[in-house]
Order: sequence, then structure tokens, then C-alpha cells
Amino acid sequence: MGQLDGKTAVVTGGSEGIGFGAAQRFAGEGARVYLTGRRQDVLEKAVAEIGRGAVGVVGDVAKQADLDRLYDRIAADGNRVDVLFANAGVGAVVPLGQITEEHLDLLLGVNVKGTVFTLQKALPLLSDNASIILASSIWTEEGPEGFGVYSATKTAVRSFARTWANELKGRGIRVNAISPGTIATPGLSNAIGGPGSEQEKQVMDYLVSRIPLGRAGTPADVADALVFLASAQSRFITGIELFVDGGTVQV
Repeated sequence: MGQLDGKTAVVTGGSEGIGFGAAQRFAGEGARVYLTGRRQDVLEKAVAEIGRGAVGVVGDVAKQADLDRLYDRIAADGNRVDVLFANAGVGAVVPLGQITEEHLDLLLGVNVKGTVFTLQKALPLLSDNASIILASSIWTEEGPEGFGVYSATKTAVRSFARTWANELKGRGIRVNAISPGTIATPGLSNAIGGPGSEQEKQVMDYLVSRIPLGRAGTPADVADALVFLASAQSRFITGIELFVDGGTVQV
């Protein structure tokens, strides 16, 4: 038996990177998984790779109509939501002096507004004692150059975990934040210069040099922690921030 047998899980931004690793692992633990992504071809490939128990719903968390379509599909299938991983997010290196209104609107729209409505619209479908996991970041603890807007949005997400844990405690619903460190994903690669670029190599070398365990993390490393937060193993844990960063901001 898997740790999530009989559960229904939702993973936003589930077609690549950490989200895909989470969706794949949740399905492997017995959950029926609904995953979202903005690109239909990439999402379909992810669903096919996960196989049994996976359902893809194309959508952008910054668009409320897309979230409505996601939850309408879950309800039409006769399911409730036992695990919600609000993972969808965007980031880019933009230093002070170069921040544009478009950059600000994008990050606030996806990382903050998208997280709010991902959970708020799920409320009617949430099972009592459900587990909610919000994607924050280790950069809430430091002030890396160029990550000012991104770090601010992830600090907001961390704050949501505390407040919502309090607001949903009456239903036994737990809300926790997970803060990955340097995880090798397409999203990170794009944010630091693009795959194969000299800038990507230089930034990755620097980031890895700061990790006490001596390597970048993988989506599987994060997925192990997510299963813990999603399952009954963490039944007496709520409101926390779990760092999965190889010790970067702890040591």
C-alpha cells in the first residue's frame, strides 16, 4: 500500500521540474493526481509518463477561469481534494533599476494571486484533514541580487502558510510551506540564463559552491519531502516551512 492510497491530489505547475516530480511520486504512492500546466504538449507528455492515476488539465493559475475549469473537472469526476500542492510559479533575475511593470505583474500574478486563488477556489472541494503545501523558496531567507521581486512573492507565500493554517484548523486541514534550494530544473535554468549558456554555468557553479552537501538537488529530493507533508506521517505538523536545500541557509 502506498502512503496516499485512495487520495486525490492536485499539483499546479505539474508538467515539469519539481511539480512533475511531485505528481509522479504522488501517483506512485497511490493517489489520483490532477496536474496543471500552461503548455498542452508538455502536459500531455507528463501525463503519459506518469500513467495510471494522472489527469492533465491545461491552465494558468493566474487566470481564474482556468482554475475554475480545473476544479469543475475534479467535481465532475466525483472527487474531493485530499492533497493540494500549490507549486506553479515563475521567476527571473531582474536587478533593481531594471524592474518593469510587466515583470512585477507577472510574478505577482502567478506567485501571489495564483497561489491565493488556487487554494480559495479549492475550499468547497477540500476534504476535512486535507494537506495543503505551498511552494516558497530559500530566497526568503537571503537577499540575492536580482531576485528582489521573486523573493518578495515567495515571502508572501510563506506568510500565507501561517495564516491559512490558523484559518483552516477547525477542519483539521494542515497548511505547510516547502522551500527548495538549488534544484536542477528547466525553470531554474531559464531563470539564470538559459540551458547551455555561459551565464547558466557560472550561476550554477556559484550556487552549488554554497551547498554544504556539495551538489544541486533533484525534483526527487523535493518529492520525498512532499510525500511526508502530504501523508499521515506529518499529521501533527502545520504552519511550518520545510527547507529542502542541502543545508544552504541552515549551516
